[in-house]
Amino acid sequence: MRKSSIFFGVLFACMVLVACQQKKAKESSKVDTSTSKIKNAEKIPTQKQIESNMPEGMVWIPGGTYLMGAVAQDKMAMSHEKPAHMVTVDGFYMDATEVTNAQFKKFVDATNYKTLAERAVDWEELKKQVPPGTTKPHDSILKPGSLVFKKTKSSVSNLSDFSQWWKWKIGANWKHPYGPESSITDKENHPVVHIAYEDALVYCEWAKRRLPTEAEWERAARGTKKSTFWWGDDQSNVLENVNSWDGEFPVQNATKDGFEKTAPVKTYPPNEFGLFEISGNVWEWTSDWYNTRHYQSVAQLAQPEINPTGAAKAFNQNNPFAKEKVIKGGSFLCHTSYCASYRISARMGTTQDSSLEHLGFRTVVTPSMLTN
Repeated sequence: MRKSSIFFGVLFACMVLVACQQKKAKESSKVDTSTSKIKNAEKIPTQKQIESNMPEGMVWIPGGTYLMGAVAQDKMAMSHEKPAHMVTVDGFYMDATEVTNAQFKKFVDATNYKTLAERAVDWEELKKQVPPGTTKPHDSILKPGSLVFKKTKSSVSNLSDFSQWWKWKIGANWKHPYGPESSITDKENHPVVHIAYEDALVYCEWAKRRLPTEAEWERAARGTKKSTFWWGDDQSNVLENVNSWDGEFPVQNATKDGFEKTAPVKTYPPNEFGLFEISGNVWEWTSDWYNTRHYQSVAQLAQPEINPTGAAKAFNQNNPFAKEKVIKGGSFLCHTSYCASYRISARMGTTQDSSLEHLGFRTVVTPSMLTN
């Protein structure tokens, strides 16, 4: 069950209970082996080997050394994106698109897997994460669900208070993205959402793939450019390249791009490596721990890190008890006034048990994984 900051902030506020803003998140019961196969350098494959071994639906991301983090001209960059530092990654294959509802359904049909958003809520476990003496909510409230976006009726002055536009919805999950009355009929090619970290790991295990590291994800998104966005530095054409918020967030979305929420994959132009919606549409999980101090520490290294797997442990100075993973790419909710997280270097931390209407994933595989 999920114990994220958003979950408690929204759920307990709605129930007029004691607010729980800082709590120690329980680590996922699923053992995370997602980076166990990338500590040693890969043997560089030939172009013929790359093409002949190309998994269906994936593209090749060539290895290289690049400057990871905020570029100098990015005026919207946040402190946890700095300083930029050199890293080296080996080549790998990556999903050309975010994992879709159709792909996730195939996995569920084969395994009978239930996502965290579909599982029963255990109050005995839940109460360990809230202030002592918190009254047990009514059983009608303690039911499986997830977080869905809701517009506000008027302008918002404090954009750091996320509870104003997130709502805990009983019955919301990957099959019912907006609540039990909704479905994914005719959305087979939309990215799957309401996916917690554990859900993504189990899918990867079934598909014989893994989640990308943050360094791999940023290499894939950045390509060979040293720019703020994957297409360059011109923000005036965001809506042509990204499914993002158009209007006053979170009050009015003008939907000039034709999409109020998620868009089908391959709607927007691909980047130079052939990746679609690498920015916008939905946030994407990576395997790295989110640590607000990590960039400062690695920037002191004399040589670029090779195939880095991120911080050794999680740390968020704004919520030091949380254990969060890095998510990248932004979503359909991103707007210049709010986060502009369709920028390549943009990053955010999310607890492993979080599932939201704008959070999904894509997978990677290395040549060595194909031969094992």
